[in-house]
Amino acid sequence: MSIADDLLRWFDVAGRKHLPWQQQRTPYRVWVSEIMLQQTQVSTVVPYYQRFMQRFPDVRSLADAPLDEVLHLWTGLGYYARARNLHKAAQILQQQYQGEFPGGHEQIQALPGIGRSTAGAILALSRGEAHPILDGNVKRVLTRFFAIHGYPGTKSIEANLWQLAESCTPKERVADYTQAIMDLGATLCTRSAPRCGECPLQAHCQANRDRLQALLPTPKPKRHRPQRNEVALVVMNAQGQVLLERRPPSGVWGGLWACPQARDKQSLQAWAQQRWPVQTDIEWQALTPIDHAFTHFDLHLQPFLIKLFQSAAGASDSERYRWYDPQQPDRIGLPKPVISILEALSDVS
Repeated sequence: MSIADDLLRWFDVAGRKHLPWQQQRTPYRVWVSEIMLQQTQVSTVVPYYQRFMQRFPDVRSLADAPLDEVLHLWTGLGYYARARNLHKAAQILQQQYQGEFPGGHEQIQALPGIGRSTAGAILALSRGEAHPILDGNVKRVLTRFFAIHGYPGTKSIEANLWQLAESCTPKERVADYTQAIMDLGATLCTRSAPRCGECPLQAHCQANRDRLQALLPTPKPKRHRPQRNEVALVVMNAQGQVLLERRPPSGVWGGLWACPQARDKQSLQAWAQQRWPVQTDIEWQALTPIDHAFTHFDLHLQPFLIKLFQSAAGASDSERYRWYDPQQPDRIGLPKPVISILEALSDVS
């Protein structure tokens, strides 16, 4: 059963048409918005998107920018691999496609950080090409409308949903339909307390008919979330600057700048003693611990502050270490917990 006609009628009256990325649609503008919107709410994305587009209005400006500046504008948005992949993909577009998006779906999908759904959204929203999408909102709409049981992340269920998404995607007004089905999931067919009475698909929705809204989509099977305990060392020199270390390019906080971390305090003590042998026989001041949730684990981070009593080296490797002045901050990417640590230093005597 096609749902396009009902959705488009609803979209003409109630759909969102004034979001920043809906204006002057280009593949680049749509791409940036789609990446930012992954696992992130529209209200959170809007100011980030506006700042990002002001600084990087096109592929070339993004490709030519230092990664640190890209990560700086992403700070607080989370899932930083998205920003790294944006930067990497922009460089590929500049080197191989003269800064333009290629015409083929497979060529776009081959770019870092772009999957089938994102590639489809780019082509549907910016060029009106008939490609299905299957983001979280669309999955929720389809699983409820067709009463699809089973966790949508499993291969068989996802394959079924892709077939349904393709069969529902019209040949005309593709951009409006694509925006409409995403809007429906974001505004009416929400995860909890869906507003079924206002839904344009209510009459034929099988979940509504059988009162299955609370059960669909089938939740992901629960697994134990491991907790990781780590210690961070906040080294402050005589000028009030804090030593930061660049994280490895992949993994947690990849490419961002953070306080040196280890699994235990003893490891950090040995690390500090090696760099400042005559200055580290001083009290380590425990700061307020920070709890931070990642996708697959929870982090409990205990920061300790040490104040060096004279100008200190220890940051000679400028690619890996730098002294950071919280009063005159550099334009670099910082994880949210590190921002919290730096902000708390103003209250430390």
